[in-house]
Amino acid sequence: MALVMGVDSSTQSCKVVIVDAATGAVVRQGRASHPDGTSVDPGAWWSALQEAIADAGGMDDVAAWAIGGQQHGMVALDERGDVVRDALLWNDTRSAQAAADLTGEFGAAELARRTGLVPVASFTITKLRWLRDSEPDNAARVAAVALPHDWLTWRLRGFGAAVGDAKPAFDELVTDRSDASGTGYWNPAGGDYDRALLVAALGHDVALPRVLGPDEWVTDAAGRRVGAGAGDNAAAALGVGAEVGDVVVSIGTSGTVFAVSAERTVDPTGTVAGFADADGHFLPLVATLNAARVLDVVGRLLGVDHSALSALALAAEPGAGGLRLLPYFEGERTPNLPDATAELTGMTLASTTRENLARAAVEGMLRGLAAGLDAIRGLGVPIDRALLVGGGAQSEAVRRIAPEVLGVPVEVPAAGEYVALGAARQAARIA
Repeated sequence: MALVMGVDSSTQSCKVVIVDAATGAVVRQGRASHPDGTSVDPGAWWSALQEAIADAGGMDDVAAWAIGGQQHGMVALDERGDVVRDALLWNDTRSAQAAADLTGEFGAAELARRTGLVPVASFTITKLRWLRDSEPDNAARVAAVALPHDWLTWRLRGFGAAVGDAKPAFDELVTDRSDASGTGYWNPAGGDYDRALLVAALGHDVALPRVLGPDEWVTDAAGRRVGAGAGDNAAAALGVGAEVGDVVVSIGTSGTVFAVSAERTVDPTGTVAGFADADGHFLPLVATLNAARVLDVVGRLLGVDHSALSALALAAEPGAGGLRLLPYFEGERTPNLPDATAELTGMTLASTTRENLARAAVEGMLRGLAAGLDAIRGLGVPIDRALLVGGGAQSEAVRRIAPEVLGVPVEVPAAGEYVALGAARQAARIA
C-alpha cells in the first residue's frame, strides 16, 4: 500500500492526512494549532507543520506529499533566506490604502486584464506596496517573496536560510498556478509573472517561486516526490472532486463561492477574482463576509441551538411569510458595502414568528451566496451543480433550502479535511 501525505496549513491550524494513494482512504492524521493574529512569524507555521506530522505518525513511509495553504500571505526573505518580518496574512487589512493606490495608478480594468484581480487588501501585491511605503528599510532587504505554502514546501524539502558563505537556494522555491494567481503579479493567461507590477509594488525586482504545472514534481532530501501544492480553495476543489460545471459553496465564518471553469474570467469590477485552479483550469471566486455567523446570531436571539434553529426554519413556508433578512451584520465584501448593517423587513403581526425568523436567516444567508454564484455565471461560466461544504452545510435546513435559493442541484459531500485531502490527491497523482 503506497501512502501519500497531504497538508492543510490554514490560518488557524495545520492539518496532516496520510492517505492510501490507491483508494484515498485516510490511514492516519494529525494537527497542530497556529497562533492568532493577522501578522504571524512563519516560524510558527514551520513548528506546527513538524508537530502535525509527528502527530500523524511521521512521514518515513510516505512516497509523495504536497502542501495546501492559506492564500496571499506575504513571506519576505532577505539575501540569506531569513524571514525579513512577520508575514502579513490574507485577513490583514492594513494594506487597504495600498490596494486603492495601485488601482488608481494602473486602473481596475488593466489590472484585471493582466492578473485576473482588482487589488483588495487580501492580495500579496498590496502587502508588498504597504511594506515599501511603511517599512522602507525592510522592503529594501527583500530578496525573495514566497507564499505560505511555497515557503513550507521549501523548508520541508530541506532548504532554508544559508549557512556560512553559501547562498540560499531561491531557485528551489516552487509554487503552483492557484497560489500564484492570488498574488496580483501573475498573469493567468500567459502563466508568467508580471514583474512590472511586482516592481511597482515593492520598488525592486526579487526572486519568486517557479510555477509548477499540475502534474510536475520536485523531490525532497529523502528523494520523495513533492507536488506543486495549492492555495486552500483550489486544494479544496481537488478534495471534493469538483469538475468543470461545478461550483463549490463553502459556508464557514465567511462564505466563498468558486467554480471550476475551462475558460479564464476577467471581471473589472473586482467582484469575481479570476484565480487559476490546481488542475489546469480556472477558479473564479467570490467571497462574502456573512455566512454561518448569520445562523449563529439568529440562533442566539431565539435562544436555540443549530439543530433547533434548523427545525424552526423547516417549519416555516418558503419566503418566510414575507419576512426578509438582509444579513450584513459586519458590512459586506460582495457587494462591496463595508459600512452596511443588517436589515429585517416585511414584519407584520402574521409574519413575525420564531419559525419565519429562522427561515429568513437561512434564506438571507443563502441569498448572499447566490449573488456570488450569479456573478460568476454572469461572466459566462456554466454552472450545473453546487457542492455545499463547510460548517453551515451540516444544517438540514440549509441543505434542503439551498436548491430553492441557489437555483441549481445541490450535493453535500461527506465532511472531511478537504484542503489536506486535495493536497493528498495531488501527491497521489505523482507517487
